[in-house]
Amino acid sequence: MRSGALFLIGRLPPTGVHVACGISCAIVGRSERHRNKSNLNRGGFMRPAGRPSIMPVSAYKREQARISRRTLYPVTVFYTVCAAILLVLGLRTRHPYAALAFFFSGVPVWTLVEYTSHRFVFHRHFTQSKKWYKKFFTGLAHKYLDPTHFGHHERPFDGTHINGELKDLLPVFLVSLPVSFIFPTYTLPMMLAGVVQCYVAEEWIHHCMHYYNFQNPYFRHIKRYHLYHHTSPGIDTGYGITNAFWDVVFRTRFPVPVRQRLFGRGRYSRLSGQVDQTVALNNTRGLR
Repeated sequence: MRSGALFLIGRLPPTGVHVACGISCAIVGRSERHRNKSNLNRGGFMRPAGRPSIMPVSAYKREQARISRRTLYPVTVFYTVCAAILLVLGLRTRHPYAALAFFFSGVPVWTLVEYTSHRFVFHRHFTQSKKWYKKFFTGLAHKYLDPTHFGHHERPFDGTHINGELKDLLPVFLVSLPVSFIFPTYTLPMMLAGVVQCYVAEEWIHHCMHYYNFQNPYFRHIKRYHLYHHTSPGIDTGYGITNAFWDVVFRTRFPVPVRQRLFGRGRYSRLSGQVDQTVALNNTRGLR
């Protein structure tokens, strides 16, 4: 069919070329959609194929990655500069080693914040309360939090839903910063610096999970873990993003059969390759 279309294009005038191209593209696109539909198994996953199943998704992901990066740049610059200033202040005290210890203690603190906020805030539907002391805050949560994260699950490659904006956590940071200085400079301010720097790292890691493919074993592991969270069977488990430690502690990690299929003995498990294709397919269907 494709060779015949090319032969026909070579024998048509310019106007005819446009018509023939449209017809051939429609035929090819229809056959691709039929092939993608036929490749779905009972679990809703794409069967492994010899080449990328949906070519337009790549272009769409590149476009959305650029949108996401434009949101990430101001977040990265602002919080990195703040963390660097706090770290310098802590190292200039009489307790530089204690300051470093408190700075790195921000890593486990952030992973707990990451888990709890993902599970109990972003995966919760807020309804505006009728009680006067709850009405204002529940109304804000319903207006801003509900569409943010559930919109991310509905459109996992949408660049406007991948990362938070600078204004999102800025009020929390502006309150936490002066409160932290109630304690010695080498203690809580250093921990706050470590937390905000880990927040920046987590935002970039989450960005890369949805748009890039790295061969690093850690990245491959957490990407499989997170993308399975974006499937229907995994949406109520696997809340850890940069790690699964708190999923183990609070018993919310994926069931054993799922983990065996995701991280089996083989270098490439069957399910891990299908997860990315399923998320891409679901996202493409949402664009139609």
